[in-house]
Amino acid sequence: MKKLVLLHSNDMHGHFVPEVIDGTMTGELPVLSGYLKKVRKEEDNVVYAIAGDMFRGSIIDSEYLGLSTIDLVNLLEPDVATPGNHEIDYGVAHLLFLEKCARFPLINANLFVTLNNAQLFQPYVNVEVGGLRILFIGILTEEVLSTTKNEKVIGSFIDVEEAAKEVGIICDNYRTTSTDLTVLLTHIGIEEDRKLAKLLKPDYGVNLIIGAHTHTNMVIPEYVNGIPIVQAGWANQGLGRFDIVFDDDRQIKSLKWKYIPIRKGLARPDPIMKDLLNRYKSETDSKYKRVVTRFARKLTHPSRIQETEMGNLYADILQDESSFDIMMFGSGSIRKTEMGPVVEYQDMLENTPFDDALWMLKVTGEQFRRMVTHLFRDEAWLGHTEFYQFSQGVRLVWRKSTHELLECSFHGKEIEDDQELLIALQNYHYQSFTEFMGVDIEEVKKNMKPRVVATTVNNIIEEYLSVHQGLDAHVEGRIEILE
Repeated sequence: MKKLVLLHSNDMHGHFVPEVIDGTMTGELPVLSGYLKKVRKEEDNVVYAIAGDMFRGSIIDSEYLGLSTIDLVNLLEPDVATPGNHEIDYGVAHLLFLEKCARFPLINANLFVTLNNAQLFQPYVNVEVGGLRILFIGILTEEVLSTTKNEKVIGSFIDVEEAAKEVGIICDNYRTTSTDLTVLLTHIGIEEDRKLAKLLKPDYGVNLIIGAHTHTNMVIPEYVNGIPIVQAGWANQGLGRFDIVFDDDRQIKSLKWKYIPIRKGLARPDPIMKDLLNRYKSETDSKYKRVVTRFARKLTHPSRIQETEMGNLYADILQDESSFDIMMFGSGSIRKTEMGPVVEYQDMLENTPFDDALWMLKVTGEQFRRMVTHLFRDEAWLGHTEFYQFSQGVRLVWRKSTHELLECSFHGKEIEDDQELLIALQNYHYQSFTEFMGVDIEEVKKNMKPRVVATTVNNIIEEYLSVHQGLDAHVEGRIEILE
């Protein structure tokens, strides 16, 4: 008999320094590193895998365009990782540079160059430890298509059906009698993992799906089509651990999984990791640790699928004294669940790390209603679609059970079909307008040629915060969801 310990993380998002998120301490990277060293010392056969989104979410990451993240993750000595959608944020060419800096394989089976269908990364890797052979296959979310709108040479399979076929091809060609375990390392979200698992034929021999993207905290694995699916939260809150025992015929005799919170006391913090992290932190602190403003109190953003205090504040800031009527600020653009009352420059940048241009478009009332109806479709409440925070004056009432938009008003008056509204969106959302809004962008362009009204969102936010002290915001019923 042989035992394998398979450890895995996902959605680190650059959270390396201790902080409180959702009431939980996160970012204990030296403790994570210490725990990995501890397990590798205690157990004979240990493998560590990362399921994407190592980047984006902290100044330490963004200041060095992910190079600091690769440097830190190299110390964790992962055996394999797959890119997440945020690995593409700094550009595909830069990601390929970072891949060269990584001392671990980065795998993905469904990103390719559109000109010749060449795969961007190695689609799989065989990891051998203690005579055991584990086949890892990487699968990435279709959201990468939105991130790379301007990089036309890059494409991806757009649905799980195509991804399942590719998994079958790899398994048929590269899974051999010496393969003891086949693992899908995915970054497609828990719902898509479920769909993928249902499509996998038993003959493929897939044993596990280690997922990511939806930041799902799991207590036990979820079995679909006999395949356990796991995820381990996000922001270095914890990691997952499989303890797998194989019999003498290399068949799985027992499989146990548990979620391990990364807390002080879990293991002795790795002093080498601590030293490297402190060096990066001292550099960013000297540049970004200055107070921008003070809120009246701590403001929150507890969920991306509801109206929030910070969502209202940011939407209002960008709409204030602007040339457009309504700001639609992406809920996912706000990365902290709470901020304040003291707001430092670092806090501000980490809260809205996706700084880009602001586009203004003209839509009719009828088009706006269609957009809202699309945004509030059933998928939205699973957290897998884009959701928006609306600036003041907007009131939307939606009944889930009947899929009815009961109220769609602006400054107390119901929006008429032929009414014209000027709306604003960040560049990422504008580039994906048709997909995110459910209305063809070409249809909207007929109303008015869209134009850029600001080249950077964060400059507007910083200027507003710096001259307004004691800001407050409340949930006002701009978005009301009836069950």
